[in-house]
Amino acid sequence: MSDPVRIAVVANEMEADVLCGLLRSEGIRCNHMLADGAAAGISEAGTSGFGARAVLVAPDDAERASELISEVQT
Repeated sequence: MSDPVRIAVVANEMEADVLCGLLRSEGIRCNHMLADGAAAGISEAGTSGFGARAVLVAPDDAERASELISEVQT
């Protein structure tokens, strides 16, 4: 099994849950985890107390997942 890839970084767990819910509704398995602030490009001051979250999917789903996320973020 391939390692999951990060397709997005969001400000908090609630936003990550919303994105994963969208992806799961399209049949894409999704998970999220605390993001490394330096790697995420987000300063701690700009996040909630729970911290930035990295949204992860399987490599085979990354392109479609990114497209779905782009559609809702515009």
